[in-house]
Amino acid sequence: MTETLIRTEGLTRHFQVGKLMSRQMLHAVDGVDLSIGRGEIVALVGESGSGKSTIARLLALVYQPTRGEIWFEGRRLSRLRGRGSRLAYSAAVPMVFQDPYSSLNPAYRVSHGILRGMKLHRGDLSAAQRRAELDRVLQAVGLVPAETRNRFPFELSGGQRQRVGFAQALALRPKLIVADEPVSMLDVSIRVGVLNLMGELREQEGVSFLYITHDVASARYLADRVLVMYAGHLVEEGPAEDVLQQPKHPYTQLLVSAVPDPRAELRLADARDVGEPPKVVDPKPGCRFRQRCPLAVARCETETPQLRQLGDGRRVACHVAD
Repeated sequence: MTETLIRTEGLTRHFQVGKLMSRQMLHAVDGVDLSIGRGEIVALVGESGSGKSTIARLLALVYQPTRGEIWFEGRRLSRLRGRGSRLAYSAAVPMVFQDPYSSLNPAYRVSHGILRGMKLHRGDLSAAQRRAELDRVLQAVGLVPAETRNRFPFELSGGQRQRVGFAQALALRPKLIVADEPVSMLDVSIRVGVLNLMGELREQEGVSFLYITHDVASARYLADRVLVMYAGHLVEEGPAEDVLQQPKHPYTQLLVSAVPDPRAELRLADARDVGEPPKVVDPKPGCRFRQRCPLAVARCETETPQLRQLGDGRRVACHVAD
């Protein structure tokens, strides 16, 4: 792996739910240790409700951690002080959101958001330099500046809007872009174009990506490494080909088996996914996948498995992964 750009230690985020007299705690993210290197694309995969988007918002400082620490270029984010430091970090780690139809302000032209971001985060640029940079980033994401900069969002397709979102992030000179399911709301025919765009930006701009998705196939297509989340826990990590070709955790095996195979015989149901969904409101100790796991043993009921090294860069949180 390349030099570490960002890493977390014991990253945890809990939310209070329920009314005053019946207050409970929802464990959205529990004790996650992850790292992303310079120029690396890391995919964070898992089903809805697993905690992927919460991690994105923790890294972007939208949420503050309940416990744990985030390190960026060797510095603790908990020690950021002052508006200038927070603006510098926000420019280095911007987000691209899932919904291209609500992430752009419909009242302003495309150029407004990009120029405003540069004015806020890159105050050393003159007005003429900002306009030149506007055209550069639009061209970098595959848009024609003369045809795009003065349009309103409603005049663009979903794929074009998502490219504008990447242009807004790129204009801040980022080191890591957190892309929260950027293709899930796009037509299937244009998803590959946006995935290829992320790979091109890594090659041309040297930017790293945390690609959050529930689509295992796109993670394998794009990412160098894959992190698998389930019910707030990181359950498997390793090189993308290794994790998705030979998954060690039973949940990763279930995810991979759910990918449609066009060569397989048509079936109405898959009996391999059985059991109750995970309980993340005041959960008890033990593996959170145990109710759905065909390999569960008595130890899984009482002891929460920790990530452990299995060799070749693989880490798995499972008592029976061997």
